[in-house]
This record gives sequence, structure tokens and C-alpha cells, in this order.
Amino acid sequence: MKHGKKAALQALLLAIGVTFLCLGALRGETATVLSKAIKLCLECVGIG
Repeated sequence: MKHGKKAALQALLLAIGVTFLCLGALRGETATVLSKAIKLCLECVGIG
């Protein structure tokens, strides 16, 4: 793949990722993700 096409694809994927991140934050999904991450970490340690 040529360098220009690869850079364009990377920029496009980055823009899509940032868009989805912002949409999730606007929908209030941050609290859900944080609570799931805390539960997962506690299960790995064996506390939860």
C-alpha cells in the first residue's frame, strides 16, 4: 500500500474513532463503562 493511501486510511480510522468516542460521551455511556471496568478489575483480584 502506498504511503499516501495508508496515511489517509489511518486518518479516516482515527476520525471515526474520535467520533464514536464523542457520541458515547454525549450519550452518558462513561458511567456504564467505568462501572463495568471496576467490576472486572475487582473480579480479577478476587474481591468482587
